[in-house]
Amino acid sequence: MTAARLRPYREYRELPPAEMLARAREFRLDIARRRTVRHFDGRPVPLALIAECLAAAGNAPSGANQQPWHFAVVSDPETKRRLREAAQAQERAFYGGRAPAEWLAALAPLGTNADKPFLETAPFLIAIFARRWEELPNGERRHHYYVNESVGIATGLLIAALHRAGLVTLTHTPSPMGFLGELLGRPAAERAFLLLVTGYPAPGVEVPDIQRRRLAEIADLDGRPFPEHTVEP
Repeated sequence: MTAARLRPYREYRELPPAEMLARAREFRLDIARRRTVRHFDGRPVPLALIAECLAAAGNAPSGANQQPWHFAVVSDPETKRRLREAAQAQERAFYGGRAPAEWLAALAPLGTNADKPFLETAPFLIAIFARRWEELPNGERRHHYYVNESVGIATGLLIAALHRAGLVTLTHTPSPMGFLGELLGRPAAERAFLLLVTGYPAPGVEVPDIQRRRLAEIADLDGRPFPEHTVEP
């Protein structure tokens, strides 16, 4: 195997520590405003905005730089209608007996159900696919590695980019999701990973009054709870 050609890393910009901390805090406070929204306004969103966010997500790190993701963007009303019908069929089965009682109990406070009108209301749906392999020009398959990890990172960057751009999102994961590949004509090498709904929030939209875990509950420092005083209120 030929080693990758190396070049100087010219893009890195070192910042003064105070500016680094200010940037980190600004991002933390901004991303803390992000909430999952289930009611969308039908107002159009510029396609260029979606394109910029997708391009940002495409810079995510990936195993062996194989970039095993595909973002299928849907704006066509008829395609959105068909996706909603297929998704709701799976959701009715989920809520009607497929899901364990414990799972349904966990979802109950959020008020979710089998009806998914946002799949037609939102201006854009982004079906995210994980590409398990690709076919080379000689007909052989090149398998990809760390696929779920790589696609998950890219999805997180996309959600953050859309939020920073001023849109809201909803991560929708009907199970099973095989209908996404079928309806959108994706190849067998790709497996549906997640359906991301994005647009403007509906006027007067409400979200569940929930809290995030404290830093000391999600991180530790040298085996001890992470010191809370390192994060400003």
